[in-house]
Amino acid sequence: MSLDFYTIDDFDLEDKTVLVRVDINSPVDPNTGLILDDTRIKLHAGTIKELSDKGAKTVILAHQSRPGKKDFTTLEQHARSLSKILNHEVGYIDDIFGSNARNAISRMQRGDIILLENVRFYSEEVLKREPRLQAETHMVKKLAPLADYFINDAFAAAHRSHASLVGFAFKLPSGAGRVMERELKALYNALSNVKKPCVYVLGGVKVDDSIMVMEHTLENGSADYVLTTGLVANIFLLGAGFDIGEYNKKFIETKGYWDYVKKAEELLKKFNGKIKIPVDLALFIGGKRVEFPVSKLPNEPIYDIGTETLKQYAEIIRSAETLFANGPAGVFEMEDFNIGTEDLLNAIASSPGFSIIGGGHLAAAANQMGLSGISHISSGGGASINMLAGEKLPVVEVLKQVALTYK
Repeated sequence: MSLDFYTIDDFDLEDKTVLVRVDINSPVDPNTGLILDDTRIKLHAGTIKELSDKGAKTVILAHQSRPGKKDFTTLEQHARSLSKILNHEVGYIDDIFGSNARNAISRMQRGDIILLENVRFYSEEVLKREPRLQAETHMVKKLAPLADYFINDAFAAAHRSHASLVGFAFKLPSGAGRVMERELKALYNALSNVKKPCVYVLGGVKVDDSIMVMEHTLENGSADYVLTTGLVANIFLLGAGFDIGEYNKKFIETKGYWDYVKKAEELLKKFNGKIKIPVDLALFIGGKRVEFPVSKLPNEPIYDIGTETLKQYAEIIRSAETLFANGPAGVFEMEDFNIGTEDLLNAIASSPGFSIIGGGHLAAAANQMGLSGISHISSGGGASINMLAGEKLPVVEVLKQVALTYK
């Protein structure tokens, strides 16, 4: 399909300085400070290698976590990891746009790669402002004059209007990297050619995201069924009048989602029969998995959907022509409670329909299982869920907006 913004293919990058924004935000062990998983680093390595192979001087911009978090740290380790993956030295610069960074960029030779410091060390990076105003931040003003092109490959952060994500596009010829390009092609194709029946499987703990998606897709008729799991299912069970126990009610309240119970009740009535809720659940009792029908739930923690629910959901999934899934079915990190998540992923992978898995935990579980039958596993949960909900992504809108500015 044709895209309405530039990609790497549209630029002559030979001996040019290219700023490339990636999302290599990785899980970090809070005790040792070591990166636990380099999946995202490997994902963006392809774009970085291609830029270097084309003779570009590649300057990488990236973030790690956010202020106040235990994994908010430098990118020195990321540079070492990327060097190993690429088999090419990636210079780490412990500066973002100061004289050290600017001098390092000025000294670069054809094919060189450097990684600047965590952009979120700079407070202006995350200020909420209109994209065009982000072009006037000190970081953009200092770095843009040193570069010839800006390539945005950070799909996982495309729903953010941060300075390093949207500001440079107003100062430099800009386009999408390979990760961004692949993600948008897959999602655009799926959303513009929805084959029926279309089924959404929504779970996890981000209830607001899931409700936003189901309301949008059921309202416009693109979704035929929504299968609820995880905390999303618990809220819809409450909305349907089931007693899920004080323990689980308290958990919903502490997460700040209690107001969504009324919304769930309204959606169940409005879209009668289209939103499916579990008929049984797996609870954590005495250190073990114990299943109960939803009409007879004791006051114990709900950790997964039950076997009968899995059977019913799998039948709907197997009949789907288009499938979207986001969020795990339960506490899949625990062996006894990964059954719901893994069985649903297996059902999706074995379905003949076109399937997309959102980013985050569900994507991690799918990758860990090594499933080959899923059409597309997204790298960005927040970005993909926003697209599914009909929201515009600031990064993509900016790339479209500036595409005709530079010839």
